[in-house]
Amino acid sequence: MTWTAVAKKDFRDAVQSRALWALVGVFVVLSVLSTYAYVEAPALLGAATEATFGGLIFFTIGLVGLFVPLSAIVVCYKSLAGERELGSIKLLLSLPTTRGQVFVGKVVGRATVLAFGLGVGLVVGLGVGAALIGDLEAVALVVFVLATLSFVAVYATIVVGLSATTGSTSRATTLALGFFVVFELLWDAIPMGILYVLEGFSIPSTMPDWLYPLLQLSPSAAYFSSVVALLPNLADAANAESGQSGAGAQAAADAADPFYTSPEIGIAILLLWLLVPLAVGYYRFDASDL
Repeated sequence: MTWTAVAKKDFRDAVQSRALWALVGVFVVLSVLSTYAYVEAPALLGAATEATFGGLIFFTIGLVGLFVPLSAIVVCYKSLAGERELGSIKLLLSLPTTRGQVFVGKVVGRATVLAFGLGVGLVVGLGVGAALIGDLEAVALVVFVLATLSFVAVYATIVVGLSATTGSTSRATTLALGFFVVFELLWDAIPMGILYVLEGFSIPSTMPDWLYPLLQLSPSAAYFSSVVALLPNLADAANAESGQSGAGAQAAADAADPFYTSPEIGIAILLLWLLVPLAVGYYRFDASDL
């Protein structure tokens, strides 16, 4: 059995899950509601600015940045820990399948499941938005979708990698939730806290260069910065600055600044979040006593 066969089996099993369809339904509803709010709120509030499709893309990033991590936990935490806990991993490995093929197949299968659920919601939400706005920027949409799929792959790899480190689903849940709390809920405060201590318990008026890449270590912040880097004109038009993803710390990103203070650092960090959990997860899974 190849990794593709493992991935296909994983996908087929997942699409039969009621939990997956519940997640899809929730995301579709939230996507439509947030799109409607973005398009109609300026008119209702009497704002001078009009809704644009580019602005809708950056508005949607916030929803995606919350939905993907939580969905990845639900979809992926049992991927390998559950198989080991039930003992079915031994049956799977009794076939002509290596541990590496199983691990890669699980990552690809769960990432495909997440991409499917997210894709349905984005198609509906952005489709409604395009209809309400009366505009569709095809190139920007393709770039946004590709960046979002990369973000999905990153989180699937992270959670499957965490699942690969243990044979207990409860421990896998704890690890995945702990990662979410630290890197998604608390991470903005951690670098700012470090800066506060280093500056003698005060916040400087000018933020140091090292703060910016540290703030981007959150996968969702790196995802936001990646989209800003890939769609700079739309980001400018939508007043979307990647520095805003980090507790309001602003970091200039002009041509004179080093690479690590520019939004492009988000792409590099996403790549690291893809490769490091993949390597660590495989190493732990390959060395584990099943």
